Amino acid sequence: MTFRIATVFAAALLAGTAAQAQDVAEGEDLFKKRCRSCHSIVAPDGEAIVKGGKTGPNLFGVIGRKAGSAPDFERYKESLVAAGEKGLIWDEASFEQYVVDPTSFLKEYLEDGGARSGMTFKLRKGAPDVYAYLASVAPGS
Repeated sequence: MTFRIATVFAAALLAGTAAQAQDVAEGEDLFKKRCRSCHSIVAPDGEAIVKGGKTGPNLFGVIGRKAGSAPDFERYKESLVAAGEKGLIWDEASFEQYVVDPTSFLKEYLEDGGARSGMTFKLRKGAPDVYAYLASVAPGS
C-alpha cells in the first residue's frame, strides 16, 4: 500500500518534470560525466555508442527492459533481480525514481527494508534528460 501511495506521489511530481522539455543533448552530457564510469552503451553488433565501465550493465536497450535482466551481465544484486521478477520494467517513471536513490527505490518497491542496489551513485538532477538520451539510442529509435 505504501508503495502505491509513493508511486502516485512520484507520478504527480514527475508530471511536473515531464512538463519541462527533456533535453537529449543534456542527457548525453550527464551520461558521459556521471554514468559512463560504470556503464557503457554498446549495441549488439558491438558498436560502442559510449565506451564506459563494466561495473554496471550495458545500458543499450535498457528502456522497456525488465530490471536485472541485461544480457551478458551477471553481477546484479539479488534485490534488483527480485524487482524484475516482481514486474519492474524500466519505463520513464521507474527509471527516474530509481536513479535518484536506487536502494530506497528498491526497498519501497519490494516492501523490504533489507533490499539493496548495486548502484550506490545517486543522480539528484537530470534524470529526465538521461532517460531521454537513453531512449534516443534505444533499438529502433
